[in-house]
Amino acid sequence: MRREFTFQKRGIIVLLAALIVADITLGAYSWNLSSAQSAQQELAALQRTEKLLKADIEYAQRIRRDIPDIQKNCDRYEHSMFPESAGYSSVTADLGAIAAKSGLRLETTSFRGVDIKGHALKEISIDTSVSGNYRGIVQFLNGLQRSSNLYAVESLSAKSDAQNQGGLLRVSVHLKTYFRAA
Repeated sequence: MRREFTFQKRGIIVLLAALIVADITLGAYSWNLSSAQSAQQELAALQRTEKLLKADIEYAQRIRRDIPDIQKNCDRYEHSMFPESAGYSSVTADLGAIAAKSGLRLETTSFRGVDIKGHALKEISIDTSVSGNYRGIVQFLNGLQRSSNLYAVESLSAKSDAQNQGGLLRVSVHLKTYFRAA
């Protein structure tokens, strides 16, 4: 009986040792598997980052390549503006023509100019008033918007012309434009 007990004891020890070896083997395999998955995830993240950086580089190169054309377009646009010497009369004539086409009467126009530092441009503030019917006012504003000259309407105020009962409006318009400096 003693011999059977020692044989069982040895069998249990061998079986326990085999389980411990199997547990260590499975633990090492699991650790390697998780390391491989995190390495794959890291590789995928690095590949995404590489694609984004390549796209940024291509965009920057495209911008660098397009800068001369952009500069030419800016210069062309700047030269399309009225020169300061003839700008005031040209704007007055243009506003008068837009008002006449809209069926309005251009009443007053005044100008104030400010030099823009670092540029060969002068910002011109224009205060003008027109009078006429509502439809003409809308056509006048549309004409300003569609004009080949740059007009930025900053504000406008309308009031009914109390002297006339025909539904006429008087609208004061504050706008800006730009001239090429002399």
